[in-house]
Amino acid sequence: MLATSAGQLGDETVEDTFDSGHFPREESVADAKVRAAWLYYVEGLTQEQIADLLGLSRIKVVRMLAAARSEGLVKIRIEARSARQVGLERGLVTTFGLQEAVVVPTARDPANISALVGHAAGVWLSDRLQDNMSLAVGWGQTLHQALRGIQPRQIEAMSVVSLLGGLTHSRSINPSAVARRVADMFGADCFQLTAPVFVSNPELREALWREPTLRDLIDRARAADLALISVGDLAPDSTLFREAILPRADLVSLKKAGAVGDLVCHFVDAEGQLVDHPVNQRVMAISPADLRGIGLVAIAAGGAHKEGAIRAALRASGAKVLITDEGAAEGLLAGNAEARQSEWRARA
Repeated sequence: MLATSAGQLGDETVEDTFDSGHFPREESVADAKVRAAWLYYVEGLTQEQIADLLGLSRIKVVRMLAAARSEGLVKIRIEARSARQVGLERGLVTTFGLQEAVVVPTARDPANISALVGHAAGVWLSDRLQDNMSLAVGWGQTLHQALRGIQPRQIEAMSVVSLLGGLTHSRSINPSAVARRVADMFGADCFQLTAPVFVSNPELREALWREPTLRDLIDRARAADLALISVGDLAPDSTLFREAILPRADLVSLKKAGAVGDLVCHFVDAEGQLVDHPVNQRVMAISPADLRGIGLVAIAAGGAHKEGAIRAALRASGAKVLITDEGAAEGLLAGNAEARQSEWRARA
């Protein structure tokens, strides 16, 4: 929805331009417009809620949003970045050796994190797909929300590969449903992993992977040009446990095994290594190791509470793109700074 950079709009403050004597912090007009646009057009806050959050009157918020529209900032999606977002993106790229980072503002309501990050992921994906490309997709609430940010169009000779098995009780976040809907948006062929995402025992899992059609699907996934995946943490409200795909009783044993989160339904430790746990022996999904062969892997996940899981997922997948929010980005950068200080103290 925003089309120009913040720097082009000047360094004057909101107080100067909108005559607000009680604005709680110094912030340029450009940055305030970016933040107000995210809150209004993406997170769905009312003008009154934005006014309370920014410490402005409602009429001043109305004027800010009107100015954003008249100046051409507000279109279909938010292109501009606040100075804070740009700084975090640069920090992530440098610290984690990424090709690209996209950081969205922190959601006022934590329940909206997946919506904001997912929207940004959908926009990012739309911009990078081309004719003759193969896309591998994961699943989860964030990727379900990514569908809102995708701009449908016809792409020639495109294919979409689901990285996970499906659910017998179908929901909107069913891995097969996410892949199918993405494929429909681009007129693409869709290849599904036609097995339950979790089977009853390791022997059945091994037998299924010997099926030629499923072996072919693994090969297609490994050869994909692009992958978009998300990350789950070990919390009762994470998708796997909230949707009762796994029993919440597994949370305790997974934590004891050292797990910090899951990547395509494989549970990994802080170093990105698969943990020794029965769940990992029953999952029908492309392994994190297989992701490393994909041309470009992008992770979309946000929330400060997911910092450890995101860090582990970056290590496990070799992802070169991270789409996240300010809270997770700050946690990731702060964690790396603390680790460097600990190493320095150990050497001293």
